[in-house]
Amino acid sequence: MAQRCAKDRMKRIAVWAFYGVGALAICYLALFAYAMFSGRDLQPGDPIHIFRKPDAPSYS
Repeated sequence: MAQRCAKDRMKRIAVWAFYGVGALAICYLALFAYAMFSGRDLQPGDPIHIFRKPDAPSYS
């Protein structure tokens, strides 16, 4: 009887782990789709300005 309960518990944990991995994969795909459709096109050789305004003064 105790072994059956342990087996059911492990099966339930495995099912929830499977659901969790699936949910993470769907979130990753949603973020990837958002980045692809909302981001600007990058061309090779273009500088990447993440935290700098284009019209900011240069202090170097």
